Amino acid sequence: MPKIEVNEEFFFQLAGQSWSNYEDLEQDLTIAKAELDEWDRIPSDAGERMIKIELNDTNRPDLWTTAGLARQLRIYRTRNIPSYPFFASKGKSIDAAYRVVVEKSVREVRPWIACFVAKGKPISDALLKDMIQTQEKLAWNYGRKRKGVSIGIYRTGLIEWPVRYFGVEPDSVSFVPLQETRSMTLSQILKEHPKGVEYGSILEGKTIHPLLTDSKGSVLSYPPIINSADIGAVQVDDSEVFIEVTGTDYPSVALSASIMACDFYDIGFEIANVRVDYEYDSPFGSSVIFPYYFQNKVTLSLIEANRLLGDSIDLKKAQDALARMGLGAYCSDGLTLHVTPPEYRNDFLHPVDVAEDIMIGLGIENFAPERPSDFTIGRLTPIEVFSRKAKDIMIGLGYQEMIYNYLGSGIDYAEKMQIPVGQLVKIANPMTENYEYVRNSPIPGLLQTESVSAKASYPHRTFEVGKVAIKDPEENYGVVTRQHIGFLISHAQADYNEIASHVATLMYFLGKNYTVRESADPRFVPGRQVEVFLEKESVGVFGEIHPAVLEAFDVMMPCAAAELDLDSLLIG
Repeated sequence: MPKIEVNEEFFFQLAGQSWSNYEDLEQDLTIAKAELDEWDRIPSDAGERMIKIELNDTNRPDLWTTAGLARQLRIYRTRNIPSYPFFASKGKSIDAAYRVVVEKSVREVRPWIACFVAKGKPISDALLKDMIQTQEKLAWNYGRKRKGVSIGIYRTGLIEWPVRYFGVEPDSVSFVPLQETRSMTLSQILKEHPKGVEYGSILEGKTIHPLLTDSKGSVLSYPPIINSADIGAVQVDDSEVFIEVTGTDYPSVALSASIMACDFYDIGFEIANVRVDYEYDSPFGSSVIFPYYFQNKVTLSLIEANRLLGDSIDLKKAQDALARMGLGAYCSDGLTLHVTPPEYRNDFLHPVDVAEDIMIGLGIENFAPERPSDFTIGRLTPIEVFSRKAKDIMIGLGYQEMIYNYLGSGIDYAEKMQIPVGQLVKIANPMTENYEYVRNSPIPGLLQTESVSAKASYPHRTFEVGKVAIKDPEENYGVVTRQHIGFLISHAQADYNEIASHVATLMYFLGKNYTVRESADPRFVPGRQVEVFLEKESVGVFGEIHPAVLEAFDVMMPCAAAELDLDSLLIG
């Protein structure tokens, strides 16, 4: 969950009220699904005190900013819904003072951009720090570590309009990036600059990279990696900034720009529109004026709202509750609420989301607790019952049960196992390479245990029952999750015959008749391995572990192993 750090004086000013104690602020934050994490009360100057707040609603990125959170608290107290007249929309045209041209060359790498200009107020040190925090939180959490959304802020006075957004070869352009004094090519930035190293994977494999320049060719930024050191270095007392958002998901890009525009407006800036002209079609048209309102209205029956909330709420009460959440709602027939999402929100995926806001607006504490009226009996799933039976059999055979992580590295799951890394399911945003892939077999975990068990007396017999993820193009998401059992024996005479006898015992007590055929699994020794079949369906493999695999895991003793698909065995 995202955490933000707000300046106490700045936050209280935007919220339109002050809090004198921890308990009152913590209670008020609940309406934004937020928790007070820490409040530094030591500095005597309120302008130096900081408040750390944790946000628990991942669907409300507008709350991840000082101005956005303050806005929600202010609206909840006053019911005064702010107006943002600078938004363009379908059917509403606004003259734009600035222009960005998006060329076809960037379409395949990072196609979408939204932007605006904020001006009229000197930027303070507290505001500059808050701008950077907002930029980072939206890009990191909502933008999936800049892959879906990245944000750049620039000094407007140094820009010659119109701005160009286009694609270039990474070795053809150089500029001085932030935190550097030398000019670097885009390729150099990816290899040598800290931000390039951190975010370079976003552009991995791309022959064309995105670039933002002004009409004279001065570089604004290399999105989503780094800004330039001059135009892209906003300073205290600057009074006019250009904000752009680029990414791969157009609604997320547009919403991020809308959130920041509303924040700047609430702080006291004037918002100037920017016209974005595409050389190709976009979901909003080939020429779009930002900030742009694109959200759709949501309808909810009052009868359905009462059913969902378990209460009897009249129309006036529901409208008042929605107003406290910043939502305008009208009713045409006395029964149906038509809700217009504010410019900074796009989290209404279903009418149930409106019912939730009615609940929060009324106050969760005002709903009486109610015991469930349905009586149900919990039971194990068939695959769990079957898995437990398999576990009991393995324990009876003298095996010790192990439990491993479902995530691991490509080195352990692929390279050491002599299989292509392309067979594995890769995590889109891994925190570390040690947890970059979802396992497709329990055997690597068993071998890792064996690699640190050389001092334990032999023979070693270990097993695990757990989930694996296997690529399957016929599945909706291209991946299927299966329940597998893997077991491994290790001692000086461990061989095919021994593991075959254990597979036979397991299958006998599971009541399964099987056949085997010679296989060519690179994890096992050729000629000393077989594939297991139930009729014509392959359900597993067993054999002697290949010496190269043992060496890769630093295992000095011969090993034999088996892996079976319990899901297939259950229905087979």
